[in-house]
Amino acid sequence: MPNNKGKVYLVGAGPGDPSLITVKGLDILRTADAIVFDRLASPHLLKEARTDADMYDVGKSPGNHRMKQNEINQLLVDLGSMGKTVCRLKGGDPFVFGRGGEEVLDLVAASIEWEVVPGISSSIAAPAYAGIPVTQRGIATSLTIVTGSEDPHKPNSTINWDALAAMPGTLVFVMAWNNLNDIVDALCARGVPCERPAALIQWGTTAKQRVVTGPISKIASMGDQASLGPPVALVIGEVTGLRDAMAWFDTKPLFGKRILVTRARSQASKLVKKLEDLGADVLEYPSIKIVPLRDTKPLDQALENIAKYDWMMLTSSNAVRGVADRMLSLGIDSRV
Repeated sequence: MPNNKGKVYLVGAGPGDPSLITVKGLDILRTADAIVFDRLASPHLLKEARTDADMYDVGKSPGNHRMKQNEINQLLVDLGSMGKTVCRLKGGDPFVFGRGGEEVLDLVAASIEWEVVPGISSSIAAPAYAGIPVTQRGIATSLTIVTGSEDPHKPNSTINWDALAAMPGTLVFVMAWNNLNDIVDALCARGVPCERPAALIQWGTTAKQRVVTGPISKIASMGDQASLGPPVALVIGEVTGLRDAMAWFDTKPLFGKRILVTRARSQASKLVKKLEDLGADVLEYPSIKIVPLRDTKPLDQALENIAKYDWMMLTSSNAVRGVADRMLSLGIDSRV
């Protein structure tokens, strides 16, 4: 009996910058029948999907879950059972605090074929874009990554705070904002020096990135004063002091600027990339659409009598392209 079931790919979308998705992940995104995407997956990546792909927004924001995790799991099983090739696009890496394992176990139970495509985790990428290397010879030779948002249904925390407080090197807490005060209090109560340097990174690797640095004892209040909010990563360790010398992303000339591009979508990509490379937050809102002339007779008549004119005024590159194409079709020598 033939197996008509599809396949589900858990694809790490990376930390926010759409260019950080892997080559394999992008290939799957471009060919999948259905895209099931999270809030932290860049909207720019969704433009890479097939125009006929089924799109499912299952993003979760604080206090607003479009779908519960068990419902997302079931959606993946249902789509796979329908024979679909599914791209489950998840922010960061699916298996680094991404609940990817829960989704896989349900796929396994339903005998749905699956594959994971790792992504770059925000736990290392956000600090990197903030100019903070999570390891540095002579400063930090170990890295510990911890969730800042444990399962709320657990009766007690399973984080070994005593071990973390004694841990040398760098500590990174992802999804740290909502429990930031508790994290700081737990560490300081166990002997972490109040002056140990720390950093908060909001929307790391994106044009909305904001970074606050200071001693761990004051970092929560400094974050409040800066009006930060989730998603936020907390980095603790001496490496945060390197930001002053190594900041690069948020020093770009257009960083913090939001620019609206109204060109036709088919022609905007080069301009958008240049602006993004300069640090801008680019919004694409095409206000025109380039379509061929329905009636070319008036243009053809003018072109056939082009030798009678002294000047021809064309108001855009699109007009130049359109006229050149008609001249070629009519066999008119453009050197006339």
